[in-house]
Amino acid sequence: MNNVTLIVLDSVGIGELPDANKYGDEGSNTLGNIIKKTKGVKLNNLNNLGLGAIEGVEGLDSINNIIGSYGRLAESSAGKDTTTGHWEIGGIILKEPFPTFPDGFPEELILKYEMLIGTKTLGNKVASGTVIIDELGEEHMKTGYPIIYTSADSVFQIAAHEDIIPINRLYEICEIARGILKDKYAVGRVIARPFIGRPGAFSRTSNRKDFSLKPVDKTMLDFIKEAGMEVMAVGKIEDIYSGQGITRSIHTSDNMDGIDKTIEFMKEHKKGLIFTNLVDFDMKYGHRNDAEGYARALEEFDNRLPEIIENLSDDEVLMITADHGCDPTTASTDHSREYVPILIYGKMIKNGVNLGTRKTFADIGATIMNLLGLEGLNNGESFASLILKN
Repeated sequence: MNNVTLIVLDSVGIGELPDANKYGDEGSNTLGNIIKKTKGVKLNNLNNLGLGAIEGVEGLDSINNIIGSYGRLAESSAGKDTTTGHWEIGGIILKEPFPTFPDGFPEELILKYEMLIGTKTLGNKVASGTVIIDELGEEHMKTGYPIIYTSADSVFQIAAHEDIIPINRLYEICEIARGILKDKYAVGRVIARPFIGRPGAFSRTSNRKDFSLKPVDKTMLDFIKEAGMEVMAVGKIEDIYSGQGITRSIHTSDNMDGIDKTIEFMKEHKKGLIFTNLVDFDMKYGHRNDAEGYARALEEFDNRLPEIIENLSDDEVLMITADHGCDPTTASTDHSREYVPILIYGKMIKNGVNLGTRKTFADIGATIMNLLGLEGLNNGESFASLILKN
């Protein structure tokens, strides 16, 4: 196998996990509830790969001649955030979740942070990113104080107007936050959330940047890189893995740009892995409870899928999955604890193989390693033998 292209449809979960009640996510089903609410999402190309045949997926037409292999994966790690999901895909299973701060961050931590950055801060509470900039954006512009907020996920988010705190300075104060958020305060991600506009008409920009913890163990990315192959990261993959195990990376402005950049890498036909995250599903629609927008974004991806497939050589494989859910039809605006789909396609892949329910996202990492002739991951069970043609 020469190359695997792995695309993560950020937050496209397909139904609550058995332990969803522990996370307050009963009834969550990102894809299923979007299909029900919008009544007519057209995902013909994903369906041809087997999406509608996955256990628990309803509302898509049945297909007689599925051209891919398919299944669903449960999350073994504790948590439901982006870092946890992606790390598990790469082969790391976390026993304990990253810490969260439902009442905001402790005063002692905020005071220390303010001393280090030389200014006071605003906010320090759980909030939606778009809501908090509407609430505090004008005061931020008057005072110059950055806006600090968190969510049900393990994040320390810093919002700032690009005309008030320039991008490079925002990244700098995020690095400072990353430096002090250790031990009991070791959140999964510090996120720069820049915005523009005037009071009443603020909008976030594509200059978001995530500052993640370094992976606590080797991932498939490290093994692939150490074997002399390419690990080409598209979107926020570089941030999620803190640059570890990556040979080349490119950030993107939106899903369509992410697909464009993925195809550019595919056209090089380099040996190794192309690893893409398409974040719009989560950031623009899931967290904003915009089911209609989410449905449109799914259709937009589906419409580009033939173009992605056209760029696969005979010795290359495409995998499509997700990292968690973010059901836009529930009252919550946070991630949801859900199964995720796995779709696999290529000339060397059998048609219509149902992989059923896999125990961990890490099976993806183990399979990719297997396909590339590598071994060494501590977690995951490869399903390569089930899907490869003889």
